[in-house]
Parts: sequence; structure tokens; C-alpha cells
Amino acid sequence: MTDRPLRADDTFVHRPAEMVPGPAETCVLGVVVSVPEPWAQLLVEWRGKCGDPQARLVPPHVTLLPPTEVPVAQRGAISDHLSQVARQHPPFVMHLAGTGSFRPISEVVFVAVAQGIADCELIAGDVRSGPLQRTLSFPYHPHVTVAHDVPADMLDMAYAGLAEVHAEFRVDTFTEFEQLPGGAWAVSREYRLTGPPH
Repeated sequence: MTDRPLRADDTFVHRPAEMVPGPAETCVLGVVVSVPEPWAQLLVEWRGKCGDPQARLVPPHVTLLPPTEVPVAQRGAISDHLSQVARQHPPFVMHLAGTGSFRPISEVVFVAVAQGIADCELIAGDVRSGPLQRTLSFPYHPHVTVAHDVPADMLDMAYAGLAEVHAEFRVDTFTEFEQLPGGAWAVSREYRLTGPPH
């Protein structure tokens, strides 16, 4: 146990360049289900309104693989692995509805996944295997972060202000992000879900 505060596993944070591994040996990847428009812009605006510095750096998403440091030499094997995972899972419908919070464990407010939880759990479990095998600090809980490490009144504002939000959309792909040397996140590749229906 450390003295550091507990955080949600899926925190895609901006890190200064000196904190990002050098390009020659390792890189940091994450895998997510991206939230489409028009809801993505709404959630970005709310995150900005709450003073969250991640508002413009991290697109709204449901995490499948938290930021994970991997050897650059494994990128080919990782792409093959993610392609195989995508071929095993069919597209599905995701419904976001209402808000939740990880407080007091983590200063996070999120939009809840009301439909699509089981799909995310199955895909995330398969993603976190093979060359991306890793354990999580917290049980997997699909959600869309809308405020993180901001003052309590801003967390309360996000919690109340998005309580009535509803978004329903079809998920056809998941996305691999890579952290750039400057610390921001960029899309590396999208993987199309082509598996047979469950």
C-alpha cells in the first residue's frame, strides 16, 4: 500500500514529455470504445466546464485497456492480437444514461453505461490477454469519465448536470491509442468488430 491516492484504472492522463518512455524501447498504449458525436462534443464541453485539464486531450471513451507500457518490439504481435479479438466479437449497442462517481476512492464523476456492459467486459477481458496480459488495480467497470481530480463543487456540478443524459449508439469498432512523446494521446488504429452474434 502506498500513500498515493487511489485512482480509476482507466485514467488517460497527459504526462510531461520526460515522463513518457523513450521511443526506442517502450510505448504506452490504451484501447477504448470511442463515444461518437454528437455526444462526444457534449461530454468534452462538460469536462471543460468543470475545469478538467484532460477535456481537450482525451476524447470521451469507455476504456477496454488502461494505459499500458509495452515494448515497441511487440507492436506487431499486439496488432495481430487486437485484430483477432475484434474478429471474435460482434458489433453491439451501447446506451449511456445518467451519472455515477467513484468517490471517495477516486475523485471521478462518470456517465454510466446502461447497456453494453457485458459486451465491454467480454472484449476487455480478451484484450487484456496474450501480449497485453495485465492485472487491474480495481474491478473492471465500464464508464465514461466526465470530471477527474477537480474541486468537489465541480464534481457535484458534473454529477447533477449530466444526470439526465442519454446516448444510444452502435459500436462497430474499438480504438487503439498511443501516447505521443509530448504526453497527448493519438489514435493508432481502429479495429472493426466482425464476430458472429452471441
